[in-house]
Amino acid sequence: QVQLVESGGGLVQAGDSLRLSCAASGRTFSNYAMGWFRQAPGKEREFVSIIRRISGSASYADSVKDRFTISRDSAKNTLYLQMNSLKPEDTAVYYCAADASNAALLARRADYWGQGTQVTVSS
Repeated sequence: QVQLVESGGGLVQAGDSLRLSCAASGRTFSNYAMGWFRQAPGKEREFVSIIRRISGSASYADSVKDRFTISRDSAKNTLYLQMNSLKPEDTAVYYCAADASNAALLARRADYWGQGTQVTVSS
């Protein structure tokens, strides 16, 4: 079992930055693919970024590429999402996810999800 707890969301203005954190507990952190997803009101949950199991390579949705950076600190069992140049369309609840399979996480079928943290970007 893996427990995930997100933090760091808030209300910011367009152009500002935020760093989200996801504290993981329960299993060996490095054995899992970790990722971020988001869900805006009335929309489906969408992929934001993944840091893959084993390779540690990262991928991003086109909408956040070059603005967001995913990273993990294995010593702290924490996943991060640095979000720069925020736009109003980034407004959503952001979720952290973990799965032993890279493919399952990318398909939004991760076994473990956090409770979400709200990010609101005003224009």
